[in-house]
Amino acid sequence: MNQSPELLRRLLRARDCMDRASHEPWPVARLAEVSAVSVAHFARSFKQAFGIPPHRYLLSRRIERAVALLRETELPITEIALATGWVSLGTFGRIFRDITGASPGAMRERERAGVAAQGRLPECHARAARRPDLKTAVLEKRRRDSAANVAP
Repeated sequence: MNQSPELLRRLLRARDCMDRASHEPWPVARLAEVSAVSVAHFARSFKQAFGIPPHRYLLSRRIERAVALLRETELPITEIALATGWVSLGTFGRIFRDITGASPGAMRERERAGVAAQGRLPECHARAARRPDLKTAVLEKRRRDSAANVAP
């Protein structure tokens, strides 16, 4: 199904709001209001347009920003979690590990080592390569991992 250019502009408006202020809470109702469409229509249309649900998109932006702060600053991990919109440090650490495969502290070390070895790779390509993959839900990844660990 093709979406109208007007609907795509409205969805982009909501996505831009999430990009600009990913640290803020963005429930689907608020995003639908920004887009001037119903909640159910927004959720369906966003996933169709961008390939992932709005919540996963927001998670990817928060994790991407957290990785950048870990790499570029000396801020404590707790401050980074709060600055990127997480209310609970435990939730931040668990979701961060589920998405990236490493704890925030281990990611800080790996990212800093990678920056030194990066060389002359254009920043847009490096950022795209580091972007979290959230095509699969975090809970689905956990289920697969636990099933793989249980299988003989």
